[in-house]
Amino acid sequence: MVGFDARNKDSVARCYLCQICMLILRNPIQFLCGHRYCHSCLNIKEHSVVKCMTCNAETTYDKIIVDRGCQNDMETLTILCCFCDWNGIFKDYEKHLCTNHMNVSCQYCGKDFVDKNLSIQHESECENMIIDCPFKQYGCIEQFLRKDTHNHLLTEKHQSIMSSVLIESESYLMNIQNNQQLTSTVSNDQLNKTVDIILNSIEVLNDDTQQLHSQTTQAQWLLKDLTEDMSKLSTAVQETQSFTTGLTPNQQVLQQNMNSLKQEIEDYQSISYDGTLLWRITDVQKKMADAQSDKAPSIYSPPFYSSPNGYKMRARLYLYGDGTARTTHLSIFFVLMRGTYDALLQFPFNYKVTFCLYDQSDKQEHIIDSFRPDISSISFQRPRTDMNIASGIPKFFSLTRLQQNNNSYIRDDTMFIKVMVHFREAPKTLLPYIFNINPGLPTILQETMTQQEVEKQKRQSTVDTSVPAISSTTLNST
Repeated sequence: MVGFDARNKDSVARCYLCQICMLILRNPIQFLCGHRYCHSCLNIKEHSVVKCMTCNAETTYDKIIVDRGCQNDMETLTILCCFCDWNGIFKDYEKHLCTNHMNVSCQYCGKDFVDKNLSIQHESECENMIIDCPFKQYGCIEQFLRKDTHNHLLTEKHQSIMSSVLIESESYLMNIQNNQQLTSTVSNDQLNKTVDIILNSIEVLNDDTQQLHSQTTQAQWLLKDLTEDMSKLSTAVQETQSFTTGLTPNQQVLQQNMNSLKQEIEDYQSISYDGTLLWRITDVQKKMADAQSDKAPSIYSPPFYSSPNGYKMRARLYLYGDGTARTTHLSIFFVLMRGTYDALLQFPFNYKVTFCLYDQSDKQEHIIDSFRPDISSISFQRPRTDMNIASGIPKFFSLTRLQQNNNSYIRDDTMFIKVMVHFREAPKTLLPYIFNINPGLPTILQETMTQQEVEKQKRQSTVDTSVPAISSTTLNST
């Protein structure tokens, strides 16, 4: 089974198209080189080495990944059905195809159809369908294939039944004629009176008929004018409907572009160039509900940079957990993005990353956790697509604690997460101090305070190691 066809597939981003069937990806998989294919388009044998058909890069069987991130990103794509006028999001497209355009076969002749309505229309004409005799109401109860109707009408059995019907009809007509003869015995006087009454009625009817004829002529002219007006109005309505129908997908694409532009503007306004990101997340309850219902399992932070010419990065947050941590923990991941200056930067990326979920109360019991990149993972190689596969901490924070009433990590339906990349190694004991520094202070002042704290901890450590231990002998002599 190949990918999904759609009327607007040419406007879909190339990264969502299979490089073999050139259709929209179905169950996407990704090679080490970053190119994606439909799972069903590749005949991959276990323990084999597969060559990418786009760039010829080789990937071993165990390094090919099921790209769930790409699958999630595709769910909101606008899709125009290739069989009918339906349009909607990609998440609902497969269900629409199965419901309305699955391959239906005629049970009588085996002909295939992609639409239920076409199949139903065909059954009313199918030559191999078994039907009743057209004269069933007259006593012929034979059944036969529709294509054999003519032969059946010529059979001796059918002709015999029809002969009986004709004999009965002839007898019925003779009875009617006998009744008419009895009626003719009525007296001539009564007939003459009846004729006079009828003649008078005819004269009245003639007058009425002339009036009606005149009125009918006027009505016909009026109806002609109305028909012409209705025809013009119908044409105008059809043109308006056609125009409106054409606008609907354009409006959806325009709305999607506006949302993307709005997101880009918001990202630009919050860009950081020092390897840190303070991420403000609003509408937490709605986003958590969307994550729970799989409408939007994850959200992305704005991009941030290590320097104006440095690494481009972002965070990815699963508010209802991901993988084995789904329904139990908040999952947070680090994403390396393709940047303008990647050709000059060192890869694989091997700098420690720390996440901090801020406690917004005076207690400042922040949730802090770090991880160091696995440099053999594809997640930290030089990006070949817009974003590498996310990597990080699946079980970052318990959902049970996060969903408690009046918890101090969500205030006014807003939470704050800080991401810090350590380009200079910092002691683990220093992290609480770093995240307790007022984020409103200038960056250079925060760095100065951090350096002062480092020196303070060094001096304290030196003092602690230089104080001589008091022996038990000294204590006893005292």
